[in-house]
Amino acid sequence: MKRRILGGTGISVSEYALGAMMFGAWGNRDHDDSVRIVHAALDAGINLVDTADIYSAGESEEIVGKALKGRREEVVLATKFRSAMGEDPNQAGGSRRYIMRAVEDSLRRLDTDYIDLYQIHRPDPQTDIDETLSALSDLVRSGKVRAIGSSSFPADRIVEAQWTAERRGHVRFRTEQPPYSILARGIEGTVLPAVQRYGMGTLTWGPLSAGWLSGRDLSASGRAALEKDKFDPSLPGNAAKQAAVAELQKVAADAGLSLPHLALAFVRSHPAVTSAIIGPRTMEQLTDLLAGADVTLDDAVLDRIDAIVPPGTDLNRADNYFVEEPALTDPSLRRRTR
Repeated sequence: MKRRILGGTGISVSEYALGAMMFGAWGNRDHDDSVRIVHAALDAGINLVDTADIYSAGESEEIVGKALKGRREEVVLATKFRSAMGEDPNQAGGSRRYIMRAVEDSLRRLDTDYIDLYQIHRPDPQTDIDETLSALSDLVRSGKVRAIGSSSFPADRIVEAQWTAERRGHVRFRTEQPPYSILARGIEGTVLPAVQRYGMGTLTWGPLSAGWLSGRDLSASGRAALEKDKFDPSLPGNAAKQAAVAELQKVAADAGLSLPHLALAFVRSHPAVTSAIIGPRTMEQLTDLLAGADVTLDDAVLDRIDAIVPPGTDLNRADNYFVEEPALTDPSLRRRTR
């Protein structure tokens, strides 16, 4: 497994990161099997494990904590905060009050005394980024956190956070974790150039586009039934994805690759990407994804992909997971009072 340096931190991480979202009630309910998957990933050379407090309401972190017993020092451990962990409005967000509670809860569930990379899961429009960075900086200085990062931040908020850190003397975000796949390339226009400008590492998630690039039939999946805006083929964006997948299957076949291996190699080919997060639910899925770890794409294949899905294009806007700005969701903020 090839390694890269994580955003100028000096920390060496594998090109694949193991995402733990599917461990627990959201996916694999068998803790022992999930632990075996983590161990298999580590044995294959993956050293970056990414989870979040919200995944299965903390269960994912607990499983990861079990899996890392005796192996903690060989792992770069990343987790995230910000999502609601209770009905109380103060059990969420980027405030100092919440961050100090959230980190202690994650440390307990992960059964560790430090987190290598602590990330805010989404922007919090209600909290000044200065407040968030101040609290996170204190965690770094205390030794409970080694580095901090953001997830699903648009380019303007990435820049704002970097400038705020510089002007206020805070520790700065060293990484960004955005969605990125062949079918969702919107971040190529602004987000990836921004992280490159600030020397940040990039941990991309969703390389198989929620299963669209898995090579499997999604029509009978539970997720397809629950998220029709992202899967219903009668909707224009999904029809475009369906057509693109059919063409990408041909590209993969001509290159002698499976569609998932093509999709992951595409993500890793971008010079801004440090690691691509894979999120297997089963050992079989992990084994298949690991088999494509050494695949690289030449310019001819990448040109064919560009012709099917142009650079910077999100085929379905519903796949854009960036938090909607208040000015777009609250009419009073974009209508002059008369």
